[in-house]
Amino acid sequence: MTSLDKAIIASYEKGGKRFEIYVDPDAAQAYRDGSKKDLKNILVAEEIYSNAKKAERAKSGDIQKVFGTTDMMELLEFILKNGEIQLTTEQRKKKVEEKRKQVVAIIAREAIDPRTKAPHPVLRIENAMEQARIHLDPFKDAKDQVEDVVKQLRTILPMKFEKIQIAVKVPPAYAHRCYGTLKNYGIKKEQWLKDGSLVVVMEIFAGIQGEVYDKLNKMTNGAVETNVLVGGWF
Repeated sequence: MTSLDKAIIASYEKGGKRFEIYVDPDAAQAYRDGSKKDLKNILVAEEIYSNAKKAERAKSGDIQKVFGTTDMMELLEFILKNGEIQLTTEQRKKKVEEKRKQVVAIIAREAIDPRTKAPHPVLRIENAMEQARIHLDPFKDAKDQVEDVVKQLRTILPMKFEKIQIAVKVPPAYAHRCYGTLKNYGIKKEQWLKDGSLVVVMEIFAGIQGEVYDKLNKMTNGAVETNVLVGGWF
């Protein structure tokens, strides 16, 4: 079991009352992320505190009032699911890096360089984020951080988030095979022709245009027809 000096604090606060418990950093984070399904070997000390660092125990009346129980395992589960968990320096670094990769992937996928109408390469985005000294929240969803990151990057990296509509015609031999892929990208209209060909209109971010063409060409051995729509079908 993890010793107290290597444990971290998980906390929950409600109605001006704070409750803290000592937990194993790796096990607690694994449970929070969903990779650990049980509560074994998470709790380090069988106590709930109002201030763990000062060893001030929470009052049993306050515990009962807020949680409706004084059972330690039930308290542990509740706090892990609804409270805050400290991170070790290494854990924080790892989670920030994960968020950085996710944010970069979203920008590379959805944004284009308005000067070239092409997506920015991943390395270019990473370098710009480093230059702008972007700080990411390890707990906040990557999608929710993209807008703020883009605002900070625009002075360094021109970006435009633009959606385009593409008409796609798939020959009969590949139509059913491609349908699921097309649907995942987002079909706006579809039409099955008498010869078995499939014609669809998709709306996608301009940044993934190349990705879509590459995937469809591979799936159809280059037999797919595509056209960026200005108005109408083929």
